[in-house]
Amino acid sequence: MRERFDTAYETHTAPWVIGEPQPTVVALERTGLLRSPVLDIGCGLGEHTILLTRLGYDVVGIDFAPHAIAQARANATARGVDARFKIGDAFDLEAVAPYATVLDSALFHIFDDADRARYIESLRRVCRPAGYVHVLALSDAGRGFGPQVSEQVIRSAFAEGWDLEALETTTYRGVVGQAHADLLGLPAGTVVDEPAWLARVRRV
Repeated sequence: MRERFDTAYETHTAPWVIGEPQPTVVALERTGLLRSPVLDIGCGLGEHTILLTRLGYDVVGIDFAPHAIAQARANATARGVDARFKIGDAFDLEAVAPYATVLDSALFHIFDDADRARYIESLRRVCRPAGYVHVLALSDAGRGFGPQVSEQVIRSAFAEGWDLEALETTTYRGVVGQAHADLLGLPAGTVVDEPAWLARVRRV
């Protein structure tokens, strides 16, 4: 999986790279629900880390794809933002200081049941007691733009040791790649807003 994602960043073919923060994350920040320090997990090219750094948050972005981190750092430099990025494994977060907020934009939905359990346990270690995890994940109401999850998958994943305070329907923006063009009936390069979930989960 690491090689596949890193190759997508290296070849600039990642359909989740839209050149800006996800509109849902921008709207989430405006609610005032994010608290420093923030971990942007699976940060990709750093759009959300850069946004939050610019707004004054204490935030670090991590991703396990080296090409993603290299490009994220270059993006931050080009925009004059002193954002922090690290190569990191979402399954092994013990070495990272506990955070008040963890932001997951399109990471949760890539895991199968076994890896999802490992991921949730890793989140438990990195999120402070009473801290929050915000998850933006593609919904199973979508057209197959990427991995999709159901409401029940999210509820089950956060059933023990967490309080799922909110689970709302929203959208996730992406760019149609060649792999999805026939499936969606759209030309490659088309920007789409696909059905998604936005979960707010408190660690208890």
